[in-house]
Amino acid sequence: MTKKLLVMLAAAVAPAGLLVGAAEPSTAAQQDVVRTDAGLVASKAVGDARVFDGIPYAAPPVGALRWKAPQPVKPWKGVRESALGNPCPQQPNSEAPDGATAEDCLYLNVTTPASSSPKPRGVVVWIPGGGFFTGAGNSYEASKFATRGDVVVVTVNYRLGIFGFFGYPGLPGSGTYGIQDQQAALRWVQRNARAFGGDPRNVTVAGESAGGMSVCAQLTSPTSAGLFAKAIMQSGSCAFNWADNSQYPGQAADSPWIPVSRVQANGKEWADGNKTRLACKPGQSMLDCLRAVKSDVLVEDTLNFTQVGYGGTAAVPLSPATAMKAGLFHRVPIISGNNRDEANGWTAAFGDIKDYPQLVTNMVGTQQTPMVLRHYPLDRYESPAAAWGAVTTDRIWSCTQVATDQQAARKAPVYAYEFADKHSPIAQPGLGAAHAMELPYLFRLGGYDFPMPETQQRLSNQMIDYWTAFARTGNPNGPDRPHWSPTGSQTINGLSLAPTDQGGIQPVNLSTEHHCAFWAGLS
Repeated sequence: MTKKLLVMLAAAVAPAGLLVGAAEPSTAAQQDVVRTDAGLVASKAVGDARVFDGIPYAAPPVGALRWKAPQPVKPWKGVRESALGNPCPQQPNSEAPDGATAEDCLYLNVTTPASSSPKPRGVVVWIPGGGFFTGAGNSYEASKFATRGDVVVVTVNYRLGIFGFFGYPGLPGSGTYGIQDQQAALRWVQRNARAFGGDPRNVTVAGESAGGMSVCAQLTSPTSAGLFAKAIMQSGSCAFNWADNSQYPGQAADSPWIPVSRVQANGKEWADGNKTRLACKPGQSMLDCLRAVKSDVLVEDTLNFTQVGYGGTAAVPLSPATAMKAGLFHRVPIISGNNRDEANGWTAAFGDIKDYPQLVTNMVGTQQTPMVLRHYPLDRYESPAAAWGAVTTDRIWSCTQVATDQQAARKAPVYAYEFADKHSPIAQPGLGAAHAMELPYLFRLGGYDFPMPETQQRLSNQMIDYWTAFARTGNPNGPDRPHWSPTGSQTINGLSLAPTDQGGIQPVNLSTEHHCAFWAGLS
């Protein structure tokens, strides 16, 4: 994928109006101090929650630790105040408007209800999305989620782009440093959850987009065994992949998972082509040279490394797609789903769409185009762009998620869903329930409460109740919301999540709605 396409991707999927920062702490509540295994941390109050921001879970991956497995934190003296840590290096985007270059970024944030509990609470560990090249745990303020759901929430940073997924011949861990960071955060939770009132035996790993794909990587990773008891995958799965010219013009078919040999070959080609700009010294090894390069120089090329390498480490020994298909995953209950109009955020990459059949041909070839057009006739949609959005939503997002659900449901309970509110407060006009539009229903993005009418606020409450009941018990059901049954492994049935003025929460056959049998049979 080219740098230009990835920049467009960031613009397409970034929630409109996503703010940077955190909610202002209340001055009325008393500060609490908790002892972690590396030192004392203090809280700040946000509403009825206690928030411990900026806790390091691994040593800064700088200097000789660049492109190495995460290392233990050096203990500190005194009390660390609650303050957001650095986001990991990334180019400017809605979550880091000025970009970020500080590699000292392996921090997490813990949010707990301020009230005491007679027994340890369930813990939700949130892995943010962003295409593996943007994003930060800081963007997901979880005070409402934690207090309404009576859970502990941990949001994490992990290395991104060239810092998290670079590879080079002979470099251990090539293409997996970000995945290893996530596991280091999960291990931190195992060691420290009790100090925050959480239960290390009742951890749910959750994420959206690249975060959802990361969850599937953890589900299929041998080295994550015992680190979580449940999983939530939002708009990202093990089977995720894209066809030629389907997300962007000129883009080749691929997936988030590539062999480590390819990651290393890509790294060598990039490094050899940039020796002059990197100012390598005569006789200096390439890796020594690269570890000496300033981070702001590397950030310029971070978009060249946005895929996870498999086959080179114990953390990712197989492609998650292959592992899940073979049943090689941790047997834990799963919530898994998409947004109904997932791909609409990408249609702008194709400009003013007029020749819908040609776009289909560019994706599937001339022989299969008539079959696709019969399943998605233009006269069914309000515009060529809407038709193209439906095709690419189903092919790239919905049916790959359905495939993972089918595979997982043979061995574990899977609760399938789609988010279907066409008027999310962060949606641009006409996008519908596009990628990432469900996030403000769960979190205060950037600490900001997006205005919602009563029907949307009720949906937000119901979604939080589903998610947190699942995190506490493995079953999302409870009062004041429709019953949600686990799906079978053939046809994927779940819930459509919409406000009452759009039909409310109701059953949906996701396999049928998104023509997944058709896509599975299309060679």
